[in-house]
Amino acid sequence: LGYATFRFKLAAFVIAGTVAGLAGALMANQNSFVSPNMLHWDQSGTTLVMIILGGLGSLWGGLAGAAAYLVLEEVLTAFTRHWQIALGLVLLGVVFHAPQGIAGMFAKKKP
Repeated sequence: LGYATFRFKLAAFVIAGTVAGLAGALMANQNSFVSPNMLHWDQSGTTLVMIILGGLGSLWGGLAGAAAYLVLEEVLTAFTRHWQIALGLVLLGVVFHAPQGIAGMFAKKKP
């Protein structure tokens, strides 16, 4: 359409970096300690699982996925130490039966 997208992409990148830096500073202030474990790859994996559960590309999908992940973690840890296996099965079920995630199941269908 002729829009210069570089400025918008740069602004989004700067805003995202600022928010992430602020979140890290607040977490370090709250915990009074920053562990190297916070840089481990499974932190990114947890975020991806939340996004896949909630639904990629929807406004409320990330929030729904985070809530679903936390609820599933609490419920499944009450039954077994190996709750990640059950979470993986739930994740497979969501991917196969609801490709748009939890938010996509409740979205209005377009005619």
